[in-house]
This record gives sequence, C-alpha cells and structure tokens, in this order.
Amino acid sequence: MTWLNSAAHARWLETETDRLINFASGAKVPTGFGWLDNYGKVMADKPTHLWITARMVHSFAVAALMGRPGAASMVDHGIAALNGVFHDDEFGGWYAEVDDNGPVNDTKSGYQHSFVLLAAASAVAAKRPGAQELLGEALRIADSKFWDHDANMCFDSWNREFTETEAYRGGNASMHSVEAYLIVADVTGENRWIERALHIAEVLIHKFARNNNYRVFEHFDSQWNPIPEYNTDDRASQFRAYGGTPGHWVEWARLLLHLRAGLEARSMDVPGWLMEDARGLFDAAIRDAWEPDGHPGFVYSVDWDGKPVVTSRIRWVPVEAIGGAAALYMATGDEAYAEWYERIWDHARDWFIDYEHGSWKQELDERGNVASTVWSGKADIYHLWHCLVVPRLPLAPGLAPAVAAGLLDSRLLAAQGK
Repeated sequence: MTWLNSAAHARWLETETDRLINFASGAKVPTGFGWLDNYGKVMADKPTHLWITARMVHSFAVAALMGRPGAASMVDHGIAALNGVFHDDEFGGWYAEVDDNGPVNDTKSGYQHSFVLLAAASAVAAKRPGAQELLGEALRIADSKFWDHDANMCFDSWNREFTETEAYRGGNASMHSVEAYLIVADVTGENRWIERALHIAEVLIHKFARNNNYRVFEHFDSQWNPIPEYNTDDRASQFRAYGGTPGHWVEWARLLLHLRAGLEARSMDVPGWLMEDARGLFDAAIRDAWEPDGHPGFVYSVDWDGKPVVTSRIRWVPVEAIGGAAALYMATGDEAYAEWYERIWDHARDWFIDYEHGSWKQELDERGNVASTVWSGKADIYHLWHCLVVPRLPLAPGLAPAVAAGLLDSRLLAAQGK
C-alpha cells in the first residue's frame, strides 16, 4: 500500500483542495483576480496580472468540475475579464497588466498567453458561457502570433501591435505552452497541438537537457541556441532566473508522461525517450537540488555544475516534485517514486502549508523563515492543483478534461473492483 493507492490519502487531498479554493476566492477584483499577500488580502500596490487571472480561471474551472458551489461563478468572472478589460480589441491578444483604468502594461507575453489558452480550454471543459469564444481567440493568437511556423517552436514575447519580438526564446513560456497544448488537444480533438507539444519537448529536453546531465536550459537566442549565462547579474529573477531551475525539471518530467499517455490514447507513435527522459529529469532534480546545502527541501536554482545559486525554498518546486513523483509512479509502478512522493509531502506539510493564514507559504529561507528573495505574497493556487488533483487522475486526458470525464479517483475505484 502506498499513499497513491490509498482512498484515505485521496480524502486528505480533497480536504486540502477545498481549503485552497476557499482561500483563492479572496482574490476576486473587478478586473479579474488580484495578487494575494501572505494573509489572503489583495495587494493594493499591484495591478491585475494576466497570468494570475488566467491561472485562477483554470483553477476554478477544475473546482467547478469537482462540484464546488460558487466555483463556476468565479470562472465566469474571470472569463468576463479576459474577454473584456484584458483583451486588446484593436490588435488582438491580451495585455500583461491592467487596473481599473485599463492597461498598464500592454506587452504581449508568451508565458502569460499560454495560461490564457489553458484557462480557456479548461473553461470549455467546464462548459462555461463565453469559454468557447475565449478559446477561439486564444487559439487564433497562439497559432498566428506565438507559434513560429518556420522553427516549429514558440515566440516568447511581442510588443502590443505584434510587430516586434525579442531576440530571445524562453524555455519557461515553451514549457507552459506544452501544458496548454495538451489540454487544447483534449478539448478540440486536434492532434496538431499534441504534435507541437512533442516537438517542443524533443528540442528542449531530448536534444538539449538530455545532453546537459538533464539540467534544463531556460534561455535561448532567436535561433534556439542556449544562452547559459543569461541573467547572471539577476540570478533571482522571477521569470528568467539564471542557471537551472530544478522545479522545472520535475514539472517537465510530469508533462512528458502526460504527453506520452496522450499519444498512446490517440494510437500515435510514442517515442521511447519520453519515459527515459522523464526519469532522468526527476532524478537530476533530486541529485542537484534536494538538500544540497544540508537544509531540508529543494533549493530554487543551481549552476551548470549543479551547485546551488539561489537557496530559497519556493513552494511551487516541491509541489511540482510531488506531481512528478506521482506521475512516474503511475507510469512505471516503481515504488521508489511513491516513496519520494510521500517524503516530499512530509516536507511540504512541515514547511509550507500555512494553517494560520491560509494557502501555502510562497518562499522560505533555508531555515524555514518566510522570505521574499524571489517572490512575495501568495499569488495564486495554480501549481497546487498538480500535487492535489493530478495524483488522483490518470495521466490522460489532461487535468480539467479528465475531471469532466468523471475520472477523479478512477484508479482507486478500479483497484477496488468498483
């Protein structure tokens, strides 16, 4: 018996999920969903961010599919913001940041647009009004603006008018595009999206990371050549940190297994490297980032020799490691991954879960004190779905479509012969 095969553990995950849904409800603002502080209050000095609003729409869509009263209205509120104040009616796409007076940052971010695509697809799975319109526009922009049809990879960012793009390509935006493409493929039935996801994974993971001891490059030039020393003077950057970010390695491990399962479900060719590289990525994160400085938990970033750079403990890293361990156990049956699942959960419970002020603590120093080297507040709950809901689902279809299909705890029910 492992926790991942335990109905009692699934009930505990459900209780924690409900606690987070209640916390997240405090983020609602007229322009979408705001950035919550450590006590669950919207931070008045920050505008409304596209990525937070989109990720909250996605999260509440899953909650609505799980039968949580009030979640559907939160999805509808977010869709109204994405179809309204965030949308650029003149040039298409979505502004990065808005306030009550309109856009305050009108750049077009691939990272943020990937979450609009995810939110729209999840809202369609939840059958919310306005979701199909949102998805249609998100697909149009994803295909015409953020997919480089020559390179078969993603652009990272544009100016408002979509006339100028950076001479930079980002692994982070590409990874989250893979995540969104998998859900889009489930919702639309169009295999081109899973084919694009496979190509991105093949380039970033099988070509580059595999040949770099599974230390994933995050930053590239416009020809998709790695830039290992990018941001060496801003090593704790929120979205473009220097060096390797092991939280992304374990996140990629899970995504490769979702991709593998999605290809199998469609009777498409399944490259053998998807499993091998998923194992390699997870094992590399444990090798480099788990307690390398003698303190509990994962460090945030490492250099290209695997030495710690930013030693803060940031919540989304163990969250993604829990999801990665669960996916690897489901795909392989190897109990070593079930053991890591339980070990990392124990760490998360002891260090990050905040029963006093709600949700999880966002960032800690190496001794467990609340810190803000990289992050402040408790911006959203998106990553937490990957340790609370994903372990209760099969690897395909993706998150919201799987819940919509009634597959929550289906593995447990099957094991019990029900």
